[in-house]
Amino acid sequence: MTTHIRELHGRAEIDGAIGLFDSIWQFDPANPPITAEILQALMKAGGYAAGAFDGERLIGACVGFFGPPAEAELYSYIAGVAPDHRGVGHALKLHQRSWALARGVRSIAWTYDPLISRNAYFNVAKLGAEPVEYLPNFYGSMNDAINGSDDSDRLLIRWDLRAPHVEAAAAGTPRIVDALAIPGAVIALDRSEDGLPMATKYSAETVLVAVPPDVESLRGTDPDAAKAWRLAVRDVLGPLLGGGARVTGFDRNGWYVVSGSPGTGGEDPHGTGRDEERASRDTEA
Repeated sequence: MTTHIRELHGRAEIDGAIGLFDSIWQFDPANPPITAEILQALMKAGGYAAGAFDGERLIGACVGFFGPPAEAELYSYIAGVAPDHRGVGHALKLHQRSWALARGVRSIAWTYDPLISRNAYFNVAKLGAEPVEYLPNFYGSMNDAINGSDDSDRLLIRWDLRAPHVEAAAAGTPRIVDALAIPGAVIALDRSEDGLPMATKYSAETVLVAVPPDVESLRGTDPDAAKAWRLAVRDVLGPLLGGGARVTGFDRNGWYVVSGSPGTGGEDPHGTGRDEERASRDTEA
């Protein structure tokens, strides 16, 4: 059957969306990110709630609410797709964009885990959205099947709905970059031979920040390595964005391209310099 996307209607579809989200994340029962009652109220208030249907079966859903009125911005809170349904997440975001544009919305914001490479590629390259702020441990401990007990660091991302590169991406031309071929770009955070993060000294306008190939698997097989990556990306990417730099691309091989770097950085050429301490809740995490 053909997948179709539309706004959710009625309590049965609301319950179906909540059940779908729970099947994906297996939320801590004491800390569910959204309930049927909250979703019902959000929809009544004019928020965005849409589902992707394969025939009559709900296979994906996305929920958002409005941000500050003066900014005409939608905040996309949670989105998820059942396994083995390729392309549905992209179709949901394009539906959300069309819905927002029809209501005079200029941008959509959401957060995602900066360590999940496939989400970064989807958000930055395929959609053309731009990470604008690093948020350490944004949700606190989530304790679900995807995030585990890791800190819930997030990147706040903003999707300028009418930007030329966003319109191009929506029309099928994503923002593809070959990070290692960018003239003058230097590596600020690399991968060591054993797969651990390796911060480097750098002085450049454009820098590259690596993430692990599959941090979700790494959390199960080597949680210490996953934690090292969390702290390393936090220590490198966070100050770059806080200092006015911009993420201008994400390479499919797992490199953030950051332009407008403050110039110099890097604390420890052999590690993170600190010794402390999958889809996720949002695509949005």
